[in-house]
Amino acid sequence: MSVAELKERHVTATETVNALRERLTQRRQLLLDTDVSTYARNHGKTAISFSPTDLVCCRTLQGHTGKVYSLDWTQERNRIVSASQDGRFIVWNALTSQKTHATKLPCAYVMTCAFSRSGQSVACGGLDSACSIFNLNSQVDRDGNIPPSRVLTGHKGYVSCCQFVPDQEFHLITSSGDQTCGLWDVTTGQRISVFGGEFPSGHTSDVLSVSVNTSNSNMFVSGSCDATARVWDTRIASRPVRTYYGHTGDVNTVKFFPDGQRFGTGSDDGTCRLFDMKTGHQLQIYSQQYGENDDIPCVKSIAFSISGRLLFAGYSNGDCYVWDTLLAEVVLNLGSLQNSHEGTISCLGLSSDGSALCTGSYDKKLKVSYHFLSSKT
Repeated sequence: MSVAELKERHVTATETVNALRERLTQRRQLLLDTDVSTYARNHGKTAISFSPTDLVCCRTLQGHTGKVYSLDWTQERNRIVSASQDGRFIVWNALTSQKTHATKLPCAYVMTCAFSRSGQSVACGGLDSACSIFNLNSQVDRDGNIPPSRVLTGHKGYVSCCQFVPDQEFHLITSSGDQTCGLWDVTTGQRISVFGGEFPSGHTSDVLSVSVNTSNSNMFVSGSCDATARVWDTRIASRPVRTYYGHTGDVNTVKFFPDGQRFGTGSDDGTCRLFDMKTGHQLQIYSQQYGENDDIPCVKSIAFSISGRLLFAGYSNGDCYVWDTLLAEVVLNLGSLQNSHEGTISCLGLSSDGSALCTGSYDKKLKVSYHFLSSKT
């Protein structure tokens, strides 16, 4: 078969796939009689009042010498851990901006970090395909670094994301460029389960993000470069509970809604989406209108407020939108405010009580903003 014939077949196959995708989209629209914002407006709901004075940047954390890729809060909301392209993780006192720990990691390119439930351990992973566990109470070496207490090996691709299981101090879930997720026992270093991989119902491309359901810690959701999100039950590794479609680009970030019955996603296609776990339906799309020739910024990270009424989304162009989840309207863009980041918002997260938002950026900084309406939203 000639090159020209192969190209012609490729073009034909691509057109067929695109036509099928369009038919699926139309079919899903027929099955949904409304979305969240339409229903809310029809019942007289109005957008939440939210102004720049309601979320004030009070701290800028400086110390990394490379792009910040990941951050996490402790449960007691006074400490933050961040991981950077500089190959270090830093633990910060969020109230004073002081560093309490700064450790050089085995991998020079770190992509993810997470606190254990107690806040005594930190997990970090990156391009070395391993996830290292650090006990913050351990003695430092001669260079002032904490040696890893355990290194979790088994993935065959970079470790893109990790999260401790909320009610299980010693269990950790990871996602990887090898198209799988893993459940680990950090005390033994053993991988308990593999999700995907050899199983045909798993992801078909790099897995970029995971989020564990705080209402049911047996459930977690994963987002992938295959443009899907999949919900898994840790007790059944052979297949996902459900696969969720809708995005047209890599799913960079996933996060469970506070009630545990829904979850949000953010993608390279520039949209955030809200999905219902039980029905599999896409409940809402959160997206701005762009011109045909405009560069559409990618969504890099998302987080929900305590009530779920607000969705915080960080974008590749430095915008950080605060969405009203009920009406699908932007109520504030933190990226347009004075003292905002000067690069991609790569990661963000809310403190456990919802009173503070931390954002991390390619500008090598983290910023902590305090939310003075947290009791309402």
